Amino acid sequence: MARNILIKENTQTPVEQQSVEFVERKGIGHPDSIADGLAESVSRALCQMYIERYGRVLHHNTDETQIVGGQSAPKFGGGAILEPIYILLVGRATTSVNGERLPYRTTAMKAAYSYLEKTCKNLDVDWDVVLDCMIGQGSVDLRGLYETQRLLANDTSFGVGFAPLSETERITLETERYINGKLWKKMPELGEDIKVMACRNGKDINLTIACAMVSSKVPDKSHYKSVVEELKENVADFAGKYTKRNLKVDVNTADDYKKDIYYLTVSGLSMENGDDGSVGRGNRANGLITPMRPMSMEASAGKNPVTHVGKLYNILSNRVADEIYKVGRGDILEVHARILSQIGRPIDDPQAAYANIIYAPNVDKKKYEREATAVFDEQLKNIYKLTDEIVAGKVGTF
Repeated sequence: MARNILIKENTQTPVEQQSVEFVERKGIGHPDSIADGLAESVSRALCQMYIERYGRVLHHNTDETQIVGGQSAPKFGGGAILEPIYILLVGRATTSVNGERLPYRTTAMKAAYSYLEKTCKNLDVDWDVVLDCMIGQGSVDLRGLYETQRLLANDTSFGVGFAPLSETERITLETERYINGKLWKKMPELGEDIKVMACRNGKDINLTIACAMVSSKVPDKSHYKSVVEELKENVADFAGKYTKRNLKVDVNTADDYKKDIYYLTVSGLSMENGDDGSVGRGNRANGLITPMRPMSMEASAGKNPVTHVGKLYNILSNRVADEIYKVGRGDILEVHARILSQIGRPIDDPQAAYANIIYAPNVDKKKYEREATAVFDEQLKNIYKLTDEIVAGKVGTF
């Protein structure tokens, strides 16, 4: 098969060499990330249910989950959630086969409850959340495309990826994972709702961290302040291992101690008190929001992992970019990959697959054009294997 693969030189300055860089990571407890996580967990549960019954993943998309923030009254040493968080699972699914109705709603609800319990450790899911499911039957036209023998794209869309991550991008990604992972184990005052924003100006990197504190584990103002300082110190030590640049860490900059303003929450989540969330408004498929880089606005979480190119191509683009970069490490400085689908066209044969490469000086570009084409071709040929990885939860989407 002769795929339409385009490899071109990119003459712009690599991000790492640019003077200014902004990077954002919304943590796993951010309302938008919770929406992404719920959508993806519901999709995986439906996939597993379909596979168990029919040996294949049937048509569905659950990428429209919405979160409406509740109301709470946190206070040092305690507090309460006054009005529950409302979560609406929205999307389309195959609800019956050959006249037999499927337990799609039960499957979706169980997956959502399980995800919340696993992710939000200080949230009483039984009492502080109202979970609703409005997943219904999908479009007949799209389902018709899905059920053909050869897998066809169910949308005209594109996926975007890049490699490698810059130093600032790596710091941003790993810092949130560190806070919500290893650091949380020794600092239980920290909630899961964390946002890390990095600003690099030349040789200076500033990390601004918003971290919801769990009020029941913070007895007083003095303890709160000590937790903020401990968080700063731990992050500075951790992030400092990734860079030799000057690093500054700020935490909860909206606090005003003179006015008794503190980032306190009952559950460690801002969605308990008015913050809403939606699928696709947060991190891209590589886990970051990167305004200095090419990005797709397509939400990856919750889309079906078989024919929805909005999911497959965003994940695959990042893989392609990374593989091409590794092939030419030292000679290739940066890779941007983009894949464009056409509705009704086989997913392994996109309308166009495009890699934009920034080379080091005096490099044999023709050689790498051939190698990059081979990488792209191989990844597209094996795109069907990506479905199994996604269903197994081995691939991140946010």
